Amino acid sequence: MKYGYFDDKKREYVITRPDTPAPWVNYLGDPEYGAIVSNNAGGYSFVKSGANGRILRYVFNQFDEPGRYIYLRDNETKDFWSASWQPVGKDLEKYKSECHHGTAYTRMMADYSGIHSEVRYYVPLGQSYEVWSLCVENCSDKEREINVTGYAEFTNNSNYEQDQVNLQYSQYITKTVFRGNRVRQMIHANLDRLDEGEKVDNKDVTNRFLGLAGVPVDSWCGEKEAFLGRYHGYGNPVGVIDGKLNCEGNYNENSCGALTAVLKLAPGEKKEMAFLVGMKKNDEAEAIVARYDQNCQQVCERELEELISYWHGQLSHFQIKTPSNEFNTMINTWNAYNCFMTFIWSRAASFTYCGLRNGYGYRDTVQDIQGVIHLAPEMAADKIRFMLSAQVDNGGGLPLVKFTHNPGHEDTPDDASYVQETGHPAYRADDALWLFPTVYKYVSETGNVDFIDEVIPFANKDEGTVYEHLKRAIQFSMEHLGKHGMPAGLYADWNDCLRLGKDGESTFVALQFYYAMTILKEFAAYEKDEEYISYLEKSQEELGKLIEKLCWNEDRFIRGFTEAGEIIGQRTDPEANMWLNPQSWAVISGLATKEQSELALEQVYKRLNTEYGAILMDPPYHAHAFDGALAVIYNAGTKENAGNFFSVTGMDHSGRSINGTWRKSIWLLYGKCSGCTE
Repeated sequence: MKYGYFDDKKREYVITRPDTPAPWVNYLGDPEYGAIVSNNAGGYSFVKSGANGRILRYVFNQFDEPGRYIYLRDNETKDFWSASWQPVGKDLEKYKSECHHGTAYTRMMADYSGIHSEVRYYVPLGQSYEVWSLCVENCSDKEREINVTGYAEFTNNSNYEQDQVNLQYSQYITKTVFRGNRVRQMIHANLDRLDEGEKVDNKDVTNRFLGLAGVPVDSWCGEKEAFLGRYHGYGNPVGVIDGKLNCEGNYNENSCGALTAVLKLAPGEKKEMAFLVGMKKNDEAEAIVARYDQNCQQVCERELEELISYWHGQLSHFQIKTPSNEFNTMINTWNAYNCFMTFIWSRAASFTYCGLRNGYGYRDTVQDIQGVIHLAPEMAADKIRFMLSAQVDNGGGLPLVKFTHNPGHEDTPDDASYVQETGHPAYRADDALWLFPTVYKYVSETGNVDFIDEVIPFANKDEGTVYEHLKRAIQFSMEHLGKHGMPAGLYADWNDCLRLGKDGESTFVALQFYYAMTILKEFAAYEKDEEYISYLEKSQEELGKLIEKLCWNEDRFIRGFTEAGEIIGQRTDPEANMWLNPQSWAVISGLATKEQSELALEQVYKRLNTEYGAILMDPPYHAHAFDGALAVIYNAGTKENAGNFFSVTGMDHSGRSINGTWRKSIWLLYGKCSGCTE
């Protein structure tokens, strides 16, 4: 079944059927304001943090509801529909629509009952609010009176969990009122008499708004139940059915913003307007709506042009041309755009993760930087600096870097306060080792070798050059070795579901460590640090011999050792006897010989490659999992239990490599073939 196509000229994905098998989503915004919107207008918004800055409510894993809904009603026939197919869901024989997901904007066009509508969702460049720009056109041969109603369901608490589960609290702190042309929601509204900067229990008034510009507001509503109606849903809200909202606010119930405008359209006439949503103080919200009110169409068109120009400019920095149009489309637009999105929000905001993580995962973020270095090197450099400042002075990385990160003054996994606040009880073996390929790629791509001598603070205390940061990462691994002399497993390596034990040993991390030494020798040569080069050469040679002796198992590398001495990933094991990470990293690190590379990657191709990409290991755990094999909690073929995790293990992102290209694909991803034109 075909649901759409790629428009390479406009860099859009065009969804021609709205009844997709799952919500197909787009990301809007930047680090200050994020929004997720599906092809049927479902989704949520947040300021900075999906966990603590949530504005719009969304019920996950249900029916893609609620969302950024715009309802249209013919006041003569009383028939109504929505600018997106859902939530009303008209008969697709009569209701025609397209959704265009573009670079940081989404357009939805609909035709029904002689009325054409186009809504464009976006966050203006450099701003921290969102715009729903709407055009309604009368394509019939008679005058029409159309009600247009915008609906936004506010959370009652900026903290997502508190809004969803702590109702004895969140239900009693919210209030909505109408101000001019907007619904104003206030959380902790009773604190409105506090002086500027004053707080109670670290709380003050939080303001959200739904405004309407370009046309006058006819009626409004600020309470969810009053808008929907008891025993009604988003597909048949009484506020739309009745043709007029109740013009009442919310006090101690579920807040919403709903605004209705009445349009009288002659045949062929069209009208433009914009709904605006954000978390702003009252005077700021008033100024924002006023800016759009006089020249709504021109302002919105200019902002969209700026947004498209910016993103297309970013993507133009790296373009390829191959015989495969599909491959070109993915690399030139969508892989790059998605890399930017994960770079901005560290994978925390989606329809599956729910935005709950209140900070940056260390390894995730350092990996994600690699995806944008060639597209936006200065952005990448700033984030590298940030992540280096989240490295503890002992060389380890903070497992979770708080959004409120304060370099030089942070607590660490050695402190009970950090563990209590973040839920991360210990260091992970691999976190700081991801710095090496990322810094190396930045320096090699940009030629900015001076970056190595830039001074950056550590997370808790002290400061050092980038070179010193990398040396301390090496020292951290040196000071955390297992019984055989390979890097200890600590709390976990890249695979959080593989607990080898604090003193267990990870082949994957050992190979990371080996590769880190290769990179640092190059930087040490730049620094003319001959003594340290000798130290690295000796240490790397010893580590390489250990890995060869302990981890090569006829035609593959094992996954590691538990602290009890069990070998994980032997070819004779009944389950999980073939793992992706040690094979790919044996090649990435340069440790594997040509013969080992061919044997190991042949096994990867035979055992792990699928039409969707390489799976993590095989066979899945079921009846023979060791105590630390937490992946067994997942169904076979799912997530860490033999699911697809190829995008962060060094495999070819197309997932369709043939054996002859495995080695080159892996090395290209990690900069070993910089400048290669093969």
